[in-house]
Amino acid sequence: MLKKKEKYTVAVVGATGAVGNEMISILSERKFPIEQLRLFASERSAGKTLEYNGKEIKVELLKEDVFKGIDIALFSAGAERSKHFAPISAESGCVVVDNSSAWRMDPEIPLVVPEVNPDDINKHKGIIANPNCSTIQMVVVLKPIHDEAVVKRVVVSTYQAVSGTGKDAMDELTEQTGNLLSFKEIKCNVYPYQIAFNCLPHIDVFLENGYTKEEMKMVNETKKIMGDDSIKVTATAVRLPVYRGHSESLNIETVYKLTANDARAIMSEAEGIVVFDAPEKNVYPLPFDCASKDEVYVGRVREDDTVENGLNMWIVSDNLRKGAALNAVQIAEKLISI
Repeated sequence: MLKKKEKYTVAVVGATGAVGNEMISILSERKFPIEQLRLFASERSAGKTLEYNGKEIKVELLKEDVFKGIDIALFSAGAERSKHFAPISAESGCVVVDNSSAWRMDPEIPLVVPEVNPDDINKHKGIIANPNCSTIQMVVVLKPIHDEAVVKRVVVSTYQAVSGTGKDAMDELTEQTGNLLSFKEIKCNVYPYQIAFNCLPHIDVFLENGYTKEEMKMVNETKKIMGDDSIKVTATAVRLPVYRGHSESLNIETVYKLTANDARAIMSEAEGIVVFDAPEKNVYPLPFDCASKDEVYVGRVREDDTVENGLNMWIVSDNLRKGAALNAVQIAEKLISI
């Protein structure tokens, strides 16, 4: 267990990536009690410097012997590196909050969204998993509805930003857009098809059941986080030419009836949700407006009259913040408060 201190030695692993950079910014913004911040990355990025609270910190090479004396490590270095380094870090006495997919479905490792299942943090044995970005924003919305009316089934379609793939994907969108507008050749390196002015119903690899790995993450992670295997989830995940911010269309079926006004009232009182819903005034969440915001924004709330107890809604959140870095920092905040 983590030893109580006034200030902690914190590491960010994968510090030079988009999520790692966001973690550093959020640690500063939220004034996390840090005695020393250490930054780690691969050979390609080690030696660079990054700013934290007005100071330049040199990025160290990630090695097996670097974790001694570190209290909390926020990992954003990919599943393979996490599989190797997270257990080593935990064995050294450090608590790992891992943003990769490596540990999410391990029954021994808690998968946590602080607004939904904060008590699961207490079950950790040195590693805590951060869920998939698209799952996080969805369960934040599902939790208060489930508590009130019991969610039976969810049909979700996602519209996900290229930043979810990483910096190379963002650069590819920029390059393709410029080339299209200049009538130049389009090159596809990150995605199998052009992403500029297009949408791809293909996120991660396809599985034998016809779903993608991203879609099945939403199915399986939702049940684990909500602590209810009876919730049925089916998903279609789509990549859009948007830089930042994931959008989702949710169709939710509940055991007990909720009107649209009931749902708005319940979500308005819930932690981490902003109800932004006045379509008659063209008020609804947009990825552009939700960028760099911490909350999950909800709009277009309406009753589904094709089922007895159904709701439709549109939700948007910043995938680099709540979908990744912020959720990890919130887990660390809960961890030091236990």
